[in-house]
Amino acid sequence: MKLKPPSPALVIACVALFVSLGGVSYAVATIDSGDIVNNAVRSGDVRNGTLRGKDAKPDSLGPKAVKEQALDSSKLDSSKIGAVPAAGVADGLSRFAVVNPQGGAVRFRGATSVTRTGEGQYLAIFNRDVRNCAYFATIGDESASTPGAGVISVTSAASNVNGVRVVVKAGAGDETIDRSFHLIVAC
Repeated sequence: MKLKPPSPALVIACVALFVSLGGVSYAVATIDSGDIVNNAVRSGDVRNGTLRGKDAKPDSLGPKAVKEQALDSSKLDSSKIGAVPAAGVADGLSRFAVVNPQGGAVRFRGATSVTRTGEGQYLAIFNRDVRNCAYFATIGDESASTPGAGVISVTSAASNVNGVRVVVKAGAGDETIDRSFHLIVAC
């Protein structure tokens, strides 16, 4: 039996098939980041778990990218180097109050009340026991104005375990004066 030569149409179709397959594999093998248009790759185009921190530009991920439950210190293995301490809203630097000279809380988190108890004397009450926390206070205006001068001191409130007592003076050893201030409670 004698074989018939392939028809010209079959030869052209086979050549086109091999060229097209070879061209696609060549293109896939040589694509790099310079070939991708900016903002063309979306999160759905990337397989989960394939990107690492080194793949992102520094400071390019916003605060919404970090899940608070991932920072829960009760779930961290303290034997691993680099474990992140808790930084959730319930603890850490989460309690603060910005107070005007009359004792009104202008902005706050975790504070249940602020009261002016006398000239230059204030009592801030927070939503938990703050006796074992650190208190940081500074004279500072509640708006964008220049803060007044003075000296500020803080201590635990004797009458309430949730309280911080703030005293503002005109200078060292001087009389107390009403001033706006910023107070942070770090636990």
